[in-house]
Amino acid sequence: MGLDDLLKPEGVIYNLKARCKRETLEAMAAHASRLVARPADEIIATLLEREQLGSTGVGDGAAIPHGKIDGLSQIAGLLALLEKPVSFDSLDDQPVDLVFMLLAPANATAAHLKALAKVSRLLRDREARAALRGAESAEALFAIAVADQKHHAA
Repeated sequence: MGLDDLLKPEGVIYNLKARCKRETLEAMAAHASRLVARPADEIIATLLEREQLGSTGVGDGAAIPHGKIDGLSQIAGLLALLEKPVSFDSLDDQPVDLVFMLLAPANATAAHLKALAKVSRLLRDREARAALRGAESAEALFAIAVADQKHHAA
């Protein structure tokens, strides 16, 4: 499983405008709703429930909000570059501008963990984060994320 299995071009949001963590999650949930044919309120409720366990802000300006949704047939990813960083209650207290959301079927425990590991590997890489932040379009964001993952898989 590569990032190109999780992320499709239509799952990328460039320059997402949000003022806080909740607005970021709500905007991404609304976008995800159209991609996975599940109600946005169900997605946001799942994400907020997960955030109550601890922030998914992983540090270095990146976050990986995630959750399991009944009725999904496969794992779906969304990647957003925020117009301006927002507070995300991250482990390092740094604001977040790169958000990679993962939504998994309710029964996809092992696949969900593998997907989280793939995304985490991407967002932990300093060069990958810099390249993503330097992207000038959604298409470029997608290409960088997928190309970088292929680079790491080799």
